[in-house]
Amino acid sequence: MKNLSHIKNILFDCDGVLYSDLEAVFGQVSRKMTEYISSKLNVDLKKAKELQTNYFHKYNTSLNGLMIHHEIDPKEFLDFVHDIDLSFLEKDTALRYELENINLRKFVFTNGSYNHVKHITTTLGIDDQFEGIFDIVDAEYHPKPEAKAFDLMVEKFKIDPKETLYIEDIAKNLSIGKERGTITAWLINDEEWGKKESNKEYIDYKIENLTLFLKEIRLLKNQ
Repeated sequence: MKNLSHIKNILFDCDGVLYSDLEAVFGQVSRKMTEYISSKLNVDLKKAKELQTNYFHKYNTSLNGLMIHHEIDPKEFLDFVHDIDLSFLEKDTALRYELENINLRKFVFTNGSYNHVKHITTTLGIDDQFEGIFDIVDAEYHPKPEAKAFDLMVEKFKIDPKETLYIEDIAKNLSIGKERGTITAWLINDEEWGKKESNKEYIDYKIENLTLFLKEIRLLKNQ
């Protein structure tokens, strides 16, 4: 981990990174996307799910495809799909401890909405640990891993990618981070989309537990 000794910033994706049970949280978002598409485009749920999946794979977010092909109002879409129940999600005191005690600037970089990130982080009890959130609106609806999204994020946070660790659960999203000079870490998972390209050279670390990884960095930085 010697190449982490120089880092000053950490970029965290939100879904699948700040919490581990992707199906319990993002599964709700996905089902609401299907419901929204079905209602808005007047198609059955099966056809709506097909469009949702195809657009996600082709355009990196379903919203991007919907905006391109159907002129969907992005704010309306985001407000609807992120209105979910997180009452089952418990505060993560171990993760909070590591975030609180690691002497680095911390940011969230998401393809989701600001409100969704705030809902997640507040429920986890870590919302005050991040200096900033960069969402899909900040990205002018350019989704990761598009260079435009990454460059706008760097501009907003005023960070040097070469002094930054970037953590994602979707491996391919790390490609632009490596291109811009970040150290990259992929949070290992079995999601088909998440693990795609996880064998690529642009991934520096493959980690199984975010909290333990942060602890290792904290101990390294304190040496």
